[in-house]
Amino acid sequence: MGDFGVIADVSTVIVESLTQSLRGLSQVEPPIAELNDLSETVQTPPPKLTVFLYEIAEDPTSRNRPPVRSQPPDPPTTRKPPMALLLRYLVTPWGGDQATQHRMLGRALQTFYDDAILDGVQLSGSLAASTDSLNLSLTPLTLDQKSWVWYAIQKPYRLSLNYEVRVVNLDSAVETPVRPVHSRVISGTAMP
Repeated sequence: MGDFGVIADVSTVIVESLTQSLRGLSQVEPPIAELNDLSETVQTPPPKLTVFLYEIAEDPTSRNRPPVRSQPPDPPTTRKPPMALLLRYLVTPWGGDQATQHRMLGRALQTFYDDAILDGVQLSGSLAASTDSLNLSLTPLTLDQKSWVWYAIQKPYRLSLNYEVRVVNLDSAVETPVRPVHSRVISGTAMP
């Protein structure tokens, strides 16, 4: 279950997965992944893959879930179902030559193709030891759509990957006590 820090935890998991997979690309100066909002110039060396969270949306396929009930021995309460989030990331290579940047993109694609579902010990923060899993998929955007993302952050277009992470569960903080039923009254007419 994810608390308010779940978005940061997902970003950290993605950066750690990419950094680990980039280690084998170069012995001299291995590339790294970093969380970056691209508002400033990306500092290189070493070559970097920036991970930029550019959109958060509610996952429409996970709406209308039932309320969550507390488990005994806790007092009986209900909570709204977790808000199911979709996180969209822009993964961009920086530094090194073109071949190095293409290898970094290739390694990122390979990493999230081979392990498209992150779960269990791969998760950290509020997601650690939970039953949640993160599904990563390459988002098929047209060149115009990609250009709009770069235009929105006021940077010139660069070759990059767009990934979507679903479903990230953000738990509600409001719990409502449930009063147990002590008696009942049945009204109506008896049937012959």
